[in-house]
Amino acid sequence: MYRFLLTRQWVILTLISLVLMPTMIKLGFWQLHRHQHKVAQNALIARNLEARPVPVGTLTSPGHTVPHAQYWRQVTATGTFDTADEVVVRRRTSADGTVGYHVLTPLVLDNGKVVLVNRGWIPDDGSQITLPKIPAAPQGRLTVTGRLMADQTTADSGIKDVRGLPPHQVMLINSAQQAKALGKPVLGGYIEQTSPKPKGDTPELIPTPEHTDIGPHMAYAVQWWLFTAGVPIGWIVLVRREKRERTAGGSKTASEPTTVAA
Repeated sequence: MYRFLLTRQWVILTLISLVLMPTMIKLGFWQLHRHQHKVAQNALIARNLEARPVPVGTLTSPGHTVPHAQYWRQVTATGTFDTADEVVVRRRTSADGTVGYHVLTPLVLDNGKVVLVNRGWIPDDGSQITLPKIPAAPQGRLTVTGRLMADQTTADSGIKDVRGLPPHQVMLINSAQQAKALGKPVLGGYIEQTSPKPKGDTPELIPTPEHTDIGPHMAYAVQWWLFTAGVPIGWIVLVRREKRERTAGGSKTASEPTTVAA
């Protein structure tokens, strides 16, 4: 009755179905894990943004790697901006997606150590070899408040660390690189400045990271699992249709009259 399942066509179809099911189950769990990561990330950002700011020196030190649990942690730093050694970070986008630079200025702390401060975004002036016009940093001693961030690497950011750039231009914000350039102890990581606000709103402060949208990953996970359930159902429907057609064809052949030669 079901001997047709041993035909080449049905063997191939069955094997494809058996391969598709575990693959789609795995894809569903992959999307589920992405959903869980997004939810945990949002919770971490919200928690660290709401936390009371603490002195940056209590969370990091020269050579320190900022752990993920402290990303976006609110910190303060008091010192004087070293504008002579500030650099711009190439190929960075504004809130509306316009390509430009981030302004990275060393802040010399009262104890002589340095922390890097990302003062915000400035537009590209069209030249790749000359330093863009950088808005002046506040003079004198001041307190900067911002979000603690980890050093950027090519592996984490996907940005290639190009060498041989024009003076005072870099591709990545990296405290170890800047420590070599400055010849001073630089705290690990850097600060995304949120206060004080710059005069004329330039540089444009880095916006608060989005942490309310959980994305479509859970919906995608459910879709993959529904597709998985649909494979055996579809296989059964096809088998029944094939059997029905073969049965109908056999009955028709049996009912045809046999012509006898005279």
